Amino acid sequence: MLKNIILYLSFIVVFTSAVFSQTKVSGVVLDQLNKPIPFANVAFKNSSEGVVCSEDGVFYIESSKDYKTIIITSVGYSDKEIDLEKPINYNFKIQLKEIETLNEVVIFRGKTSKKNNPALDILRKIWERRRKNGLHLFNQYQMEKYEKIEFDMNTIDSTYMKNKLFKGMEFIFNHVDTSKVTGKTYLPIFINEALTDVYGDNKLKKIKEKTKANKTSGFNGNQQILAFVNDLYTDFDIYDNHLTFFDKSFTSPLSTTGIDVYNYVLRDSAYIDDKKCYNIVFYPRRKNELTFKGDFWVSDTTFAIKKINMAATRSANINWVKDIYIEQEFEVMNDSIFLMTKDYMMTDFALSKKEKSKGVYGKRTSLYRDHKFNIEKPEKFYKEEVNYLDKEVYNKSDDYWEKNRFENLTKDEKGVYKMLDTLQTVKKFQQLYSLVEVLDSGYLHFGNLDYGPIYSVIGQNSVEGLRLRTGVRTYTGPNDPWRLQAYVAYGFKDDKFKYGVTGKWMVEPKKRVIISAGNRRDIEQIGASLTTTNDIVGRNYASSGLLTFGSNNKLTNVNLSNVQIEMEPIKNLTFSTGVSYRTLLSASPEFSLDYYTDLSQTKIQSQVKQSEVNLQVEYTPNRVPIAFGVERDNADSPFTTLLVTYSQGFKNLFSSDFNYKKLQLYYRQPIIIGPLGRSNITFETGKTFGYIPLGLMSVVPGNQSLFDISNTFSNLKYYEFVTDQYVTFKWDHDFQGRFFARIPFMRKLNWRENIGVKSVYGTVSNDNRTINASGLEYHAPDKVYWEYSAGVGNIFKFFRVDFSWRGNYLNVPDANKFATKISFGFYF
Repeated sequence: MLKNIILYLSFIVVFTSAVFSQTKVSGVVLDQLNKPIPFANVAFKNSSEGVVCSEDGVFYIESSKDYKTIIITSVGYSDKEIDLEKPINYNFKIQLKEIETLNEVVIFRGKTSKKNNPALDILRKIWERRRKNGLHLFNQYQMEKYEKIEFDMNTIDSTYMKNKLFKGMEFIFNHVDTSKVTGKTYLPIFINEALTDVYGDNKLKKIKEKTKANKTSGFNGNQQILAFVNDLYTDFDIYDNHLTFFDKSFTSPLSTTGIDVYNYVLRDSAYIDDKKCYNIVFYPRRKNELTFKGDFWVSDTTFAIKKINMAATRSANINWVKDIYIEQEFEVMNDSIFLMTKDYMMTDFALSKKEKSKGVYGKRTSLYRDHKFNIEKPEKFYKEEVNYLDKEVYNKSDDYWEKNRFENLTKDEKGVYKMLDTLQTVKKFQQLYSLVEVLDSGYLHFGNLDYGPIYSVIGQNSVEGLRLRTGVRTYTGPNDPWRLQAYVAYGFKDDKFKYGVTGKWMVEPKKRVIISAGNRRDIEQIGASLTTTNDIVGRNYASSGLLTFGSNNKLTNVNLSNVQIEMEPIKNLTFSTGVSYRTLLSASPEFSLDYYTDLSQTKIQSQVKQSEVNLQVEYTPNRVPIAFGVERDNADSPFTTLLVTYSQGFKNLFSSDFNYKKLQLYYRQPIIIGPLGRSNITFETGKTFGYIPLGLMSVVPGNQSLFDISNTFSNLKYYEFVTDQYVTFKWDHDFQGRFFARIPFMRKLNWRENIGVKSVYGTVSNDNRTINASGLEYHAPDKVYWEYSAGVGNIFKFFRVDFSWRGNYLNVPDANKFATKISFGFYF
């Protein structure tokens, strides 16, 4: 989904001096040696408005009010007041003087003490009460929610205004603004507003959001962009120990483990909404960890958070993100109830973390009102819609929005809506947007047809030699109820054409009842996966990879026809059944699929003809689908996958050769382990009942390519292990740089450590050995084959290398005892 960031970074805009606030101040706080003082506090005098400096001592603060003085404080230094001669004051250099005598006042400087620290006493009381505040006090709750999502180009200067890229689009530069968080100029390029009713039941642990209205201006096909933003900005509870952003687990400043991660300083106390509150500043003990800096106000009686502001430390090991800023406000309902009324998050996406680097702001503002409690609803009320698109939600009038949005749009925001709508009609913009769409989808769009995918045009293998492929599909938009797709390929060595054609039709949208059918005639490496697939147009890398090692001649001519129906009666629970017929014949004179037709070994056949009925159940909790059409993408949030497949082969049906039953189960579980990183556990098992030839056996997938391929074994060759019953277990873990960050000379590299283990156990029955006439000796991993790996990721932010060692079966001829695999990807 980083494609969207690349899209926004393609639009660079002009500098402007437009200002909308009364007071703005920026600068840097230094000590007497002119070295930055990290995490110093800067506030307007006689107010609760303040910020915490970055780890480089840099700050920016603004207010809609007119202030004449700022106060700068830092533990271990004398306070300093600076008079403001004008409303806008930039680039201050402020020096603080160290305190020489403390006069019995306990001051915490640098790494604060874990003893005799009043801030920690307050923190412990927050832990005791954290599940006794707010919405947790009630069995049920409901409220209205207004959410505004915005993407903005930032750090605009006049050089880019003159860039030829923007010829014909100069009018966009009339809508710049200034960030209240960073002080940088920005230009909105996407805005979305949504009004939602939120319902929750703490006893059932269920939450339902029902959208009443949604309004978007900006890019067409905005569902992908909205899903991207919502995936980035998942809801979180500030009281949780760890907060997940961008697939990374940050330690919350209110975490019970926060004492080991943060420094805390009790800075002030004041009355807010007639409630006495303490102000505590926090900042990280170490660099390069996933932590925040900031401050919060907490009630002196309920110890509920009244307000919190925090920003991720810039040294945190996270890519493409320069800054993260979070602000939450809570309303005092009575002496014991604090309810969130505002949740604001801003992320500065950029290619570099340098102060002057250009990037894109992604902002989400959520406001809440009209809370109601203990209104019980039946459990079925919380059942999620599978695939319902209410077009009326997206067609509300301007009058409706004027009456119902929680806060009025500014004049400038209204102008942005008009500007973005106008931008859609500019030919130059349409061309730029189309280019990014091609890079994302891999398809060239002309009219109602897409041509591609461009990433699979060229391939090679030992049978076809150089292989060229092109394809076409129908496409009018992401919500198409039906789709036709076809491809044709040609191999220069075997001088043959191959093809595939398929069609899908969603006959009932709400339950996603989809009928599909297709036919493929192609050359395939059929031992590239364990779990059965009848995908017509898909292709694995083993069949035509450009960079492979060793012999790749065990290829098969496949003629596959398939008819299937699937439905999703419950969200993320899919049932499907289908009938397939395939013929398999070796594509290489060096490889045989020969088999005896029965156990008496009276007759040998070379071609496998097999009809099969398939039943499949797939459960993917927490999966977030995008769009409502016959084909959907998924948001990047990790989700569990459970797949159960049953296949029944019928002898003599359409001249089919074998009777058998095959049962398979696939399970994948991502696990985020707080600050220790993220694991993926994959379990796969299957068994075939009845005798079958090599073409229908379960081949343990090897990997002879240079690249790391999911669900394959890095140190195995193709067809090295063959089974008819098997169990595999795979575990990989990404520490996300936790240990490299503790090595001084490696901190700035932001490399990330990865380890993994893969294992498989399998056998082959005597009957299947009896009918084998292929000349390939069946080897089964009946002693549990295993391999282990260690790798380094995030090299240059997108490159990863893994080193894999074979754990056993070391004496097998030509055993691949060590392998190096690489992979590329844009990850946060």
